Amino acid sequence: MNPSELTLLVLRLAFLLVLWLFIFGIVYALRSDLFGQRVRKMSTDAPAAAAVPFATPPPAPVPAGAFAQAPSASASAPTEQLSRQQAPAPAGPQKATTQTATRLVITSGPKAGTEFPLGSEPITIGRSSDSSLVIRDDYTSTHHARLMLWHDDWMLQDLDSTNGTFLSGKRVTVPTSVPLETTVKIGATSFELRR
Repeated sequence: MNPSELTLLVLRLAFLLVLWLFIFGIVYALRSDLFGQRVRKMSTDAPAAAAVPFATPPPAPVPAGAFAQAPSASASAPTEQLSRQQAPAPAGPQKATTQTATRLVITSGPKAGTEFPLGSEPITIGRSSDSSLVIRDDYTSTHHARLMLWHDDWMLQDLDSTNGTFLSGKRVTVPTSVPLETTVKIGATSFELRR
């Protein structure tokens, strides 16, 4: 066997290896899109604070002498400082809980205007016929996302979908608390949790 035949044999084997890797990649992508990824359950032992991204940190302590007036300071300085410290923080969006959210309203997409009552059971969303909310479009995975209760708060979990789940325009990568009347986008469909 001369060197040119050996080179040709090595090139043929390398081409076959790349071809098989390409075929396995296509089969894996088709399998995960048709049958979905394995659903991971949330641990009930996880601390509640880790699951609530909207929680605000406690205010920093104020030193004891912060409100004492220095002899050379103007009389209005402590009052201004006090009013700045006691000003209420801007209120964020209200969380969707079992008490505040009673329905899921589809705002855009093929089923726009449709409403679903919220109970205490998780709501699975996807193309599969066994989903609670079936969305049939090219951008929705078979098992795309899930809405579930976590300590009476509605949480949104992406189930390793191909095109992602978006809450208020941001991609959801971990289970996230859903505020009331905040847009959730899955494929070509958008919905909100409302009173």
